[in-house]
Amino acid sequence: MGQGTAVDISEQKFVADIPPPERGTRVWLITFTDLVALMLTFFVMLFAMSNVKLTEWRSIINSLSQTLRPEVTKTVPAPSSAFNIGTIFRKRAIDIDYLASVLGEAIESHGLLSQGRIARLDDRLVIALAGDSLFEPDGSGLTRGGRQALFVLGGVLRNIGNQIDVSGHADIAQAARGYASAWELATARAATVANALRQSGYTDDIVAFGFADAANGAAVARRIEIVVRQTAGVSQ
Repeated sequence: MGQGTAVDISEQKFVADIPPPERGTRVWLITFTDLVALMLTFFVMLFAMSNVKLTEWRSIINSLSQTLRPEVTKTVPAPSSAFNIGTIFRKRAIDIDYLASVLGEAIESHGLLSQGRIARLDDRLVIALAGDSLFEPDGSGLTRGGRQALFVLGGVLRNIGNQIDVSGHADIAQAARGYASAWELATARAATVANALRQSGYTDDIVAFGFADAANGAAVARRIEIVVRQTAGVSQ
């Protein structure tokens, strides 16, 4: 009985000396990481040694680009009219009584303009100039003095926002001198004056009219009238 008891004690001591296994050990992760690294290196080597087709490669890149960064669709607005309400701009008109005094001083200081006259009507201011002084004989081309006179006048009118009309007058006797009719000559002269005022700095639209007068040979029938209205002009 005594020997049997001694043997049992030694076996128990031997079992107790064996250390228990550690719980939660992750030593296997090191081996797994090495394996993944080797596989990645292997696939990189395979890719480096392979011949990639350019068309297939571009197809893959385009597919990835579309997935990662989708294209933004832009909505293009429908075209609108070039002359709608939003494009029309009206400046503020100047009182024509005040404008009459300013223009009177400008006209009196210039030789050719001083030959004209200013008439104040109910809703407009009329500046009448002799056509014989502004234009070449029986034509619509400006003389040198006429061009300078309109440049001076346009320098004043460029600062206002009033609507301006130009009326050209020609007598019937001028119809047979290079123009089909006196009206055609009158309209051409009105357009020439309107263009000269625009070139001098007036930015709003100018309406040109032509009139054929029956007073044959009279200088008043060959005049130019620059009409400044009390309403504001229109620019687009």
